[in-house]
Amino acid sequence: MANMCPEKTPVAEQDPKVRARNFKEVCLGYTEEEAINEATRCLNCKNRPCVSGCPVGVRIPEFVAKVAEGEFEEAYKIITSTNGLPAVCGRVCPQENQCEGKCVRGIKNQPVGIGRLERFCADYMRSKGAATAERPVPNGHKVAVVGSGPSGLTCAGDLAKLGYQVTVFEAFHTAGGVLMYGIPEFRLPKAIVQNEIDNLKALGVEIMTNMVIGKVLSVDELLDEGYEAVFIGSGAGLPRFMGIEGEGLVGVYSANEYLTRINLMKAYLDDYDTPVKKSKAVAVVGGGNVAMDAARSAMRLGAEKVYIVYRRSLEEMPARKEEVHHAMEEGVEFLILNNPVKIIGDGNGNVCGMECIKMELGEPDESGRRSPRPVEGSNFLLDVDTVIMSIGTSPNPLIKSTTAGLETNRRGCLIVNEDMKTTKEGVYAGGDAVTGAATVILAMGAGKTAAKSIDEFISAKK
Repeated sequence: MANMCPEKTPVAEQDPKVRARNFKEVCLGYTEEEAINEATRCLNCKNRPCVSGCPVGVRIPEFVAKVAEGEFEEAYKIITSTNGLPAVCGRVCPQENQCEGKCVRGIKNQPVGIGRLERFCADYMRSKGAATAERPVPNGHKVAVVGSGPSGLTCAGDLAKLGYQVTVFEAFHTAGGVLMYGIPEFRLPKAIVQNEIDNLKALGVEIMTNMVIGKVLSVDELLDEGYEAVFIGSGAGLPRFMGIEGEGLVGVYSANEYLTRINLMKAYLDDYDTPVKKSKAVAVVGGGNVAMDAARSAMRLGAEKVYIVYRRSLEEMPARKEEVHHAMEEGVEFLILNNPVKIIGDGNGNVCGMECIKMELGEPDESGRRSPRPVEGSNFLLDVDTVIMSIGTSPNPLIKSTTAGLETNRRGCLIVNEDMKTTKEGVYAGGDAVTGAATVILAMGAGKTAAKSIDEFISAKK
C-alpha cells in the first residue's frame, strides 16, 4: 500500500551557519530506511507522467518500485540503462520542473522525491564499490567528441556501449566540463564527477585533455584523421558583461572565471595558492543558478557581506527555489528589483563600490516576463570591493570560425535539426553549444539523441 504522507521524507542537511563557511556538501542524502519510506509514496501510475518529464527517459516508476522493495542494485541498473550520470543528476537536475513537476502526487501535495532517490541509488552503489560495466566488443568505427561536459560524456558513453572507439577532446586539463569548473563542491563533489568519468573510461572511452579544438586540431582535421563523425559538446563558456563603466577594474569577475578559479583551480582548498580575491563585500549581478553558486562560494571564501543584485522580482528569478532558499539560509542578501549602472574605482584601479538604480516591473516582454524599467532618481551606492557578473554566457566562436560549413544563429549557437545534425555532413552538436546556457539534464538528453543519430549515420554507410 502506498505511503500517503503529503510531504517528502525529509533529508538531512548541514546547519546553514556551519555550511556557509565550508565547501562540504550541503545535502547529506537519504539513509536506506528513508529511501524506502520515500519510494513507497509513489503511486506507480500507469501513464507514467514523470517519465515524460525526464530528458533522458529514466524509467522512474520501475526504479522507484525497486527502491521500495530494498532492491537498490536493481534500481541502479534500471536508472543507468538510460542515464550514465545518475549521481550527478540526482544532485543538480531541476527535478521540480521536470520529472517531479509531472508527478501526480505533486498536484495536491509534494511530489515523490525522485531526485533524492536517484542520488541515493548512485551513492549506495558507489559505497559498495559497484563493478563497472564490461567493455563492449569493438565495432571498428571511430567517433570524436569535442568537450567532456554532460552532453559530451553522455554521447561518448552511449556510443561506447555500442562498440564505437570514442575519443573525447577536452580543452581544460581536467575532464568534466561545467560539472568540474562550474558547479561548486558543496553542490556536486568533484569525487562524484570523477567516479562517473572513470566509469566511462572503463567502457573504453579515451579522454584527451589540453586539446583546444580549433587551435590544436580543427573539426575538419578530425574528420580527415579517420573519425567518421564528430559530436560538438563544447558548452557556452564565453561570458557576457553589461557594458557599463568600471567593468575593467580589478575585482570585477565573470561568474565563469570566478567559479573556475574556485572549482577547477581549487581555491576552495586551503593548501592551494589559487589567485582569487579574498573579498569583504561582494555583489553578484544576476538571478540564475550560476549567480547562486557564485554568491554562496563568495560567502564560503570569507566575505562578510554577499549581495544578489537582480533587476526583476523574486518570483521571476530563474534559479532553482532550493538554491535560492539555501542561499538565503546562508546569509546572502537579495537586492531584488535593482540594477547596476556603474562600478566605482578607488583611483588605483580597484573596485570600491557599485552604483545601482531601483527598478519597477512594466509590461511583459517577448519571453512573457514583465519588463523591468528604472525608477528615475532612485540611484544608490552599494559598498562592495568585488563584483561578479552572472548575466549569461554564449558559445565560444572558435570552432565555428575554424570549420567550413558550420552555421550558427545570431546568438552564436550551432544550428541543428531534431536529430542533432549540424549543417556540416558528419558533424553533430548538443548541449549549451546549441541552446546557450541551460541545464545538465537537457544537455545529456541532447547527447543521447546525437549518439543515436551518429550510430544510424555510420550504420547506413556500412
